[in-house]
Amino acid sequence: MKYPRIEKEYPVHVYDTGPDGRLSLHALFNYFQDIASDHAIVLGYGRDELLKQNHFWVLSRIYAEIDSLPAWNEKISLASWPRGTDKLFALRDFEMESAEGQILARATSSWLIIDRDSKRVQRPDINLTKLNSYLAEKSCTLRNAAKIEAAPPDGSSSQPFRVRISDLDVNLHTNNSSYLLWVIDTYKLDFMLRNVPMSVEINYLSESRFDDTVVIVTSCSENDPDLFSHSAIRPDDNTELCRVRIRWKRIL
Repeated sequence: MKYPRIEKEYPVHVYDTGPDGRLSLHALFNYFQDIASDHAIVLGYGRDELLKQNHFWVLSRIYAEIDSLPAWNEKISLASWPRGTDKLFALRDFEMESAEGQILARATSSWLIIDRDSKRVQRPDINLTKLNSYLAEKSCTLRNAAKIEAAPPDGSSSQPFRVRISDLDVNLHTNNSSYLLWVIDTYKLDFMLRNVPMSVEINYLSESRFDDTVVIVTSCSENDPDLFSHSAIRPDDNTELCRVRIRWKRIL
């Protein structure tokens, strides 16, 4: 039995690109979120269906491996499919190809179902879990999304900023991709023009809302200078909201 699969084409618009003229990480992760939402609706697990049970989806972890990012005006094909469950996580994979069929990026994600009132994690629907016995293929990435370490507290800290209206999703929480955008904005322009991302891993730990104050703490590994760790912190109560780890490759 093959898992149900969805494929969509995306033209890379100019507003989806970064200063290097290629698809930005923020836009890439928006593509992931878009196709996951569309497929959940098709499979009967969309937002509206879950709300009937007073539940909603939360993205907990995502790990992406990137070979190349498409340039402005190129068209890409993005595929996604559910991959059963792992304990409380519902798993979903992604694969992005160029118009010529070259694999550009692949990703795997772990999702939770949360009760709106109690905020407790719910067990995945049996219709998702029963697919596990048919699982013949591993994750399309080298490994599943994992728990990552926080950036050391003695790392460099960004200037405090506030969650804006434009950061919010339909649930009035900060959109998943906004955390990645905040992290990218802590880098220097020269670095972004001379380096490309090879992998991105994110753990979403706690929700943030409009007007919350946030600080990004950043640390570079002493033993691996291409690996950067980031933690999004709400200093008012010292809550860690999100962890992001990015591996870069210097090209210039």
